[in-house]
Amino acid sequence: MPRQRRLLPAMSRSARPDFAASRAAGERAQVMLASIGDAVLSTDLAGNITYMNPVAERMTGWSAWEATGRPLQDVMRIIDADSREAARDPLALAVQRDTSVGVGENCLLISRDGRESAIEDTASPIFDRQGNVTGAVIVFHDVGAARALSLRMSHLAQHDVLTGLPNRLLLTDRLDRAIAAASRHGSKLAVLFMDLDRFKPINDRLGHAAGDQVLQSVASRLVAGVRKSDTVSRFGGDEFVVLLSEVACADDAACTANALCTKIAAPHRIEGSDLRVTASVGVGVYPCDGTDAETLLKEADLALLSAKAHRRTRPALASVAMTRNNSTRWSI
Repeated sequence: MPRQRRLLPAMSRSARPDFAASRAAGERAQVMLASIGDAVLSTDLAGNITYMNPVAERMTGWSAWEATGRPLQDVMRIIDADSREAARDPLALAVQRDTSVGVGENCLLISRDGRESAIEDTASPIFDRQGNVTGAVIVFHDVGAARALSLRMSHLAQHDVLTGLPNRLLLTDRLDRAIAAASRHGSKLAVLFMDLDRFKPINDRLGHAAGDQVLQSVASRLVAGVRKSDTVSRFGGDEFVVLLSEVACADDAACTANALCTKIAAPHRIEGSDLRVTASVGVGVYPCDGTDAETLLKEADLALLSAKAHRRTRPALASVAMTRNNSTRWSI
């Protein structure tokens, strides 16, 4: 017995460093979790919150002491941005599948005060030393700014900076889609290729700032003069292309073109002065003038050149009956 009593204090002393080391490691982990930029939240097997770091507190609007012990759904509301329906619980899914999972790319976190944040996250099960699942942890962060920047960059890649109108790239995509739809339904569509007459003297006389204002004013009038289903695009310089997604016939497209030219011809108030500009228009109609976007745009452009060459004041239509050199045009 005396020998055993001498061993017990020794064993207790030898265990103290391990306990101290474990405690120190736990404290370091707490400091690291509190310092990282991502939100961290953990739950037990019942789905009740056991831990939240400061970032998780800020994003959810709940303090750690208020949230601890509450069901995850009370504190971390995640919905689909489009359907506005509740997303699947990522922590429960991680526990169920026994592996790491992430939420969908289009999810929003609703904070306690109703603020919405676009998030990305990863949830993983937590294992004890015996390999048993004891809960789950989720790491998430706000991607709203990055997503907004991505959408902005995508918009800039498909729109004209000056007017905000779709550019050639987006126009071609929409024209391809419109042609496919017209082919399925047996309908017609039209492309109006428009060019401002004597626009260069405005730039030369009044400067590019005034010229830009004229382009913006013309763009606004074109958008106001067509249906929401149509597309107005700045093709480049002083050229605009209008896609009429559905027309009854070529004359129908020509009537719309005439109406747009009338709108453009009204005075534009630029820097305190009334400026007048006119436009020439070439019209291409699907399917008689082309069955693909490239051909239809080319035919409308050739019709525009014909209108400008003959100083026509009415839209020039691409000819239905082409001559051998494929260049005949006629005017209404």
